[in-house]
Amino acid sequence: MSNNATIQPSAAPSSSDEGGKLKDRHIAMIALGGVVGAGLFIGSSAAIAAAGPAILLTYIATGLLVVIVMRMLGEMLLARPGIGTFVDCIRVAHGNGAGFVSGWLYWMFWVVTIGTEAIGGAILLQEWLPLPIWILAPALIVAVNLINLAAVDLFGECEFWLSLIKVAALVAFCAVSLLSLIHFIGPHADIAANLTSGGGPLPHGFGAVLAAVPTVLFSMMGSESATVAAAESENAQSNLARVTRTIGARITLFYLLSAALILCLVPWTSIHPGYSPFVTVMHSIGIPGATLIMQIVVFSAILSCLNSSIYITSRTLRGLAEQGDAPNSFAVLSSRQVPQRAVTFSSLIGLVVAFCSILSPGLIFAFLLGSTGAVILLIYGLLVSSHRIFRKADPTNPAFTLPFGSALNIGTITGVGIVIATMFAEPTQRSTILASLLSVAAFSALYVIRRPKSIASKRTT
Repeated sequence: MSNNATIQPSAAPSSSDEGGKLKDRHIAMIALGGVVGAGLFIGSSAAIAAAGPAILLTYIATGLLVVIVMRMLGEMLLARPGIGTFVDCIRVAHGNGAGFVSGWLYWMFWVVTIGTEAIGGAILLQEWLPLPIWILAPALIVAVNLINLAAVDLFGECEFWLSLIKVAALVAFCAVSLLSLIHFIGPHADIAANLTSGGGPLPHGFGAVLAAVPTVLFSMMGSESATVAAAESENAQSNLARVTRTIGARITLFYLLSAALILCLVPWTSIHPGYSPFVTVMHSIGIPGATLIMQIVVFSAILSCLNSSIYITSRTLRGLAEQGDAPNSFAVLSSRQVPQRAVTFSSLIGLVVAFCSILSPGLIFAFLLGSTGAVILLIYGLLVSSHRIFRKADPTNPAFTLPFGSALNIGTITGVGIVIATMFAEPTQRSTILASLLSVAAFSALYVIRRPKSIASKRTT
């Protein structure tokens, strides 16, 4: 609904209604590992190569955007206990149409991620297991699908250990790098020379800093997934509060500190897109087996992302089914409180995406990547505007603690708009914006087409 005078409780049950299955330690590690993935371990190389040492400014600006959006999401979830997920927040604030479109866009985003992560994992696995990608990729999806089908707590346990590997590796990297920086181990790095080589701290101008924002932003995706898991935990409210309030510390530790250490220890010109800068640093320090270590860590990150992607898509699809925006069968829970049909369907579509990558990488798969590449920005914009509506409707609610009132909402939406404008201005990213807008138009048209039928169906029951 667009009217912000009153906000009525959501009628549909939320995922938190099914009882706590995830433990506090699961949520804590999922939250820590949610922002750590292949996008950091490998994808950061493209960002550093594009902007040089000034990439730290990109990480600061992008991290601030993610922190603010996650804090706003947390306030809405805490102000309305049991409301559900962020899709439900958008639905309550902006109406069923916005909930339908944002829910399906978000589901599509993570379904495409299932396919891409499966392909990435299969390519990496080929170095240890010489089998065709078209066998390895489906095998990974099936294996992770079985984990999600079994029980929620099994998903949490697997995600706990996979996240622990990622976080431990990153903490170890930072510790070793700091020891090298103070000349305790390895060769003595010339910090000033590393930061000023190749054109100085801002080698490609400020435009490169802005142009790298989408790359960095997409590497940070997954922060909001921890809120979905937190809603299905034993102590949902306290976990939601902790997850959304500690996101800033996690991003600072994982992204800013690791990027700063990389830039201090090796010349940024030695960082090549597609090759992990972490491996480059470890080789420079003299860590034996650096390549193998990073392959194991990246494979763990891929499995973690694949595991989370199937979990998120199934819960999003279940939420859509509960609202009548997807077939009712996807809302059915098994005896172990798992939406098995939603899990299976999402995994199958992810498998189709993986085969599209193999059979038509330059056409169908490229379009799928582009059509979901910027949808998270639309969702962020809707979340920020939803927060403004929630806060205006209930200004005395103690859950709303962010400063500056509506000015912060307007400023954040402006920031999202700048990112979109930057992507549109960049020739290599313009197709992503256009394809994503096409996805928005397609789901909007689908809502308009199907809604009269849905209303008529409800009147006859």
